[in-house]
Amino acid sequence: MWLFFTRRLRLWLILTVLVPLTTGVLRKVGRRLERRNGPTSLSRALLRAGDFGDRARATLRGGRRAA
Repeated sequence: MWLFFTRRLRLWLILTVLVPLTTGVLRKVGRRLERRNGPTSLSRALLRAGDFGDRARATLRGGRRAA
C-alpha cells in the first residue's frame, strides 16, 4: 500500500502519526518503569526520547525551542 503514496505524503504520515505515537509510548514506558523501580538510566533515557520528539515537532511547526 505504501507504494501508492507519494514520497512527500509518506513522510508527512510518518511525521504526523508514527513519531508522536512512538514518543508517547516511550514516555509511558519510562514513567511506568520509574514508578516501579525508581529513576534509572533506562527510564530517564526513555523520558528524554519522548521529550526529544515533542521538541522536534514543536520546532518543525515553527515554535520556539525550550532552553
